[in-house]
Amino acid sequence: MKIIKYIMAVLLMTSAVSCENYVAVDPPKTELASASVFVNDRSAIAAMVGVYSDMNALNYYFANIVTMFLGSMSADDFIYAASLAEFDEFKNNTVQPGNRYIAQLWAQPYDYIYRCNAIIEGVTASTTLTPAVKNQLLGEARFTRAFCYFYLVNIFGDVPLILDTDVRKNTNLPRTAVNLVYEALIDDLKQAKGLMDLNYPPNGARTRPTKSAATLLLARAYLYTGNNAQAEIEAAEVIGNTNYELLQGANMNKTFLANSRESVWQLEAVNTGGNRNTWEGFTFVPANLAAPTAFYRLTKGTGGLVDAFDAGDLRRTNWTGSYTTTANPPVTHTYPYKYKVRTGTPVTEYSMVLRFAEAYLIRAEARMQQNKLKPGAEDLDVIRSRAGFTTPLATPANTAAGMLLVEKERRLELFAEWGHRWFDLKRWKSVTGVAGKTRADDILPATKTFWKSTAVLMPIPTDARNTNPNLTPNPGYN
Repeated sequence: MKIIKYIMAVLLMTSAVSCENYVAVDPPKTELASASVFVNDRSAIAAMVGVYSDMNALNYYFANIVTMFLGSMSADDFIYAASLAEFDEFKNNTVQPGNRYIAQLWAQPYDYIYRCNAIIEGVTASTTLTPAVKNQLLGEARFTRAFCYFYLVNIFGDVPLILDTDVRKNTNLPRTAVNLVYEALIDDLKQAKGLMDLNYPPNGARTRPTKSAATLLLARAYLYTGNNAQAEIEAAEVIGNTNYELLQGANMNKTFLANSRESVWQLEAVNTGGNRNTWEGFTFVPANLAAPTAFYRLTKGTGGLVDAFDAGDLRRTNWTGSYTTTANPPVTHTYPYKYKVRTGTPVTEYSMVLRFAEAYLIRAEARMQQNKLKPGAEDLDVIRSRAGFTTPLATPANTAAGMLLVEKERRLELFAEWGHRWFDLKRWKSVTGVAGKTRADDILPATKTFWKSTAVLMPIPTDARNTNPNLTPNPGYN
């Protein structure tokens, strides 16, 4: 533990000059400290593990609540039942550049990117690391950098592309076009695939990414950029890996347990004060299950998530909770219940980042987009079978019909996870065929009074623009 704290202190020295707020730094001291980290395997590994620990250290961080919850509220998964002005901006799609959570969605990924850049440079320069450790760390750093850029580009659109630790060069970089950011992150993931181990450590921990994590994220990146043939290939590679399975029946409730066989990559619970497990469980699960009051409630009514589940769907049975108020008349509310533990010892749940079910959903969509309609439906049937449906889907008549099936299954399977629904509505074209419109324009105006098409991108944070005058605002936020 002492070595991890030492490495964290060293890397926090460098992260203090991250893209959130560049300041002057003494290059000789930084170089000396960085070099000392990569002298031996133990300290170099601790540097990379320290990034994962920091990603999940505190509540309402980029890598837990902020991306997941605020993405879900920006879409139509759930709402925040209490009144909080900054949350209301996400619920109403009226986010302002000065919103502190927008600042975190920008600054924290760039901090991790800077640290990954430092690790890549340090590991590459080292002549004392064992080859296997060197390759694994280079792969993990490239994967994590790509992971952060994936979220930045999908939240903000064009963003500065920073691939080294040259502060003076990077401090005032303009925004890089989305397609070029995707090219860079796809290149990182391809290299990560070739560097990382396919298997997890002998202890079974799934808290460090492997080749399969890079492959799954690569499949997603190809899907998002319209390379459906390659997305199908990468997703199939993950599906064919016997390290993973969809947990069936009663085991469905074990999906989000630490190191479950459905997890491709998880973040370990590192801040367990008060007997916390995951920040997601601590925030979602009511404090008193006997008389609960959940702040996060699934949308209901026409177009709501609650009513999107078909009768008998085990995802509703197992992954949602509900309670009825004592009001007159009483009202029933439903809340996300994928994570079951608010507090408890020992720690039994970890935060799920990438999971196996997504591989089937990616391949299904990629196949539908290539007019491989029957195989696409068969992939959806795998997901639906786990959800309790034994009757196969009819082969859709065309790609448009197939995509509606994909949309439904993605919504029901991935709700309240990593903003999937929000990203889906933004990236899919409107079924109306109107140029420039998205599925968000089709769906969200029904319940979002203030909806504007420009809300598909979040505003560039005020702090970032004040620090870097070359950052232009997104449309609709001038």
